[in-house]
Parts: sequence; structure tokens; C-alpha cells
Amino acid sequence: MSPVIFKFINFLNYPVDFNKRIRNRLIFGQNKTYRGLFLGIVASVLFVFLQTLVYSKAQSISLINYSSVNFWVLGFLLGFGALFGDLIKSFFKRQFDISPGKPWIPFDQLDWILGAIMFVYFYVPLSLKQIAVIIIVFGILHPAINLLGYYLNIKKNKF
Repeated sequence: MSPVIFKFINFLNYPVDFNKRIRNRLIFGQNKTYRGLFLGIVASVLFVFLQTLVYSKAQSISLINYSSVNFWVLGFLLGFGALFGDLIKSFFKRQFDISPGKPWIPFDQLDWILGAIMFVYFYVPLSLKQIAVIIIVFGILHPAINLLGYYLNIKKNKF
């Protein structure tokens, strides 16, 4: 949600695909900007840092041992991976002529989760059980948070 929260910042507000096209369709679309990419990664690093601060009190529910990882590296990998997954999904949405903001279930819920898992896996190996928990928990939280953002007038679309 960081790109939505920081949409008022014009820093790096340029499309990642520079409005280039494949098959006469934008590669990712104008909503995928360097601002979102940069601030999404910064927000991810910040949240991982906050998680390391509360880890000693939340070890029993944590999927990651934050005392054994570098929060800069983990935050970057989670943020970049999530945004990379979102870019891949956006590419296919544009190629299938699905408008930005239109729901594409279940890909809208899974793209960023699978991207983050893919990039983090080589730094913090995850078991199949952990991956399943991540997909289920965040697969449910993602639409719930989007719905909350919609009702708080932060987002234009429910999902």
C-alpha cells in the first residue's frame, strides 16, 4: 500500500516502462512508476526494521528469525520481490487487455506474495509449511487491507 499512501510525492513519478509498448499495449502501464518501486522498497526495509525491534517479544509467531538476518537485505529482497511479482502480473494484465485497477483474481492477491517468496527464499530458506502459511495469511490480509483502504478513501477500487 505504500505507493497509494505516497501518491502525493512527485519524486520519480515516471512509468517503469517509459510508456513503451509490446503488441501495441503498454508493457506495465502508467500506474507502475519508479516512485512506487523506490518507496515500496523503502517502506519494506522500514517495516522489516520495525519487525526486528519487536522480534524478541514475538518470536513464537514469527516465520523468520530476525536475529539472524540483516534487515537491510531482507527488507530490500521482500520489497523488490513483491514489486517484481506485481510488475510481472501487470505485464500479463496489459497483454490480456485487462485495465489497470480491474480485479484479476487470484493473481492480484498472489503476485506480490510469490515474488517476495521467490527473492527471499535464497536468503532465508523457507519450508513448504512456512510458504503455505505466508500464502494463506497474506492472501487473506491483502484483500482485507485493500477493502479497508477503499472505505477510508485511500484507494479508488475495492480490490
